Amino acid sequence: MRRHPGRGEAGRRRGEAGRAVSLPSERGADVGRRIGVGLMYGLWRPRVLGSWRVPATGPVILAVNHSHNVDGPMVMGVAPRPVHFLIKKEAFVGPLDPFLTGIGQVKVDRHSADRTAITTALGVLEAGGVLGIFPEGTRGEGDFASLRAGLAYFAVRSGAPVVPVAVLGSSERRGRLIKALPPLRSRVDVVFGDPFEAGDGSGRRTRRALDEATERIQKQLTAHLENARRLTGRQATLK
Repeated sequence: MRRHPGRGEAGRRRGEAGRAVSLPSERGADVGRRIGVGLMYGLWRPRVLGSWRVPATGPVILAVNHSHNVDGPMVMGVAPRPVHFLIKKEAFVGPLDPFLTGIGQVKVDRHSADRTAITTALGVLEAGGVLGIFPEGTRGEGDFASLRAGLAYFAVRSGAPVVPVAVLGSSERRGRLIKALPPLRSRVDVVFGDPFEAGDGSGRRTRRALDEATERIQKQLTAHLENARRLTGRQATLK
């Protein structure tokens, strides 16, 4: 059985050229989860389905669709375990920088091969933590129609199972008081799917293996999204 070191053992991980990279705080992520619980349930009415499907221990990747800025905080608040999300560096501005860092989130440069972010994310998984990823790379329709290769890389490299997560209802309507947010006390559905392995079991990390893994992931995520819409009675939002 593969042993996943605790956060104390894996508090620092060697990056490029042997540089030590500090891993995000597990305790901080737990604090972020508690804050998320209060905010998400205080402002909206989340309906959570299938959270029991998230493995209780060991490394896990949550692959979340992304149609609204509230999707990440919503998953942080309703997930059964603390989550370290890969978040675009543009969000780390002003007071949000120390706050997001303090609650265990990972800054990533989407426009380059961010070696520090890659090493940090792999370190989270190596330590048995939960890594949250928006596989579409940016906010959009939230339909998993176009995936970047990052999710496949982390899944194949770490061997961690992928749990698909569908957030539905966050972008259907604008709030009256704050138009950038969903209407206060509106229902937002979060549906967790069955964990699956992205690799083919060969351990290959070639470009072809990653492309094949991306195809498998996209099929799984798309199927989960369709099933989540059936379960919740929501249809795709036409824009």
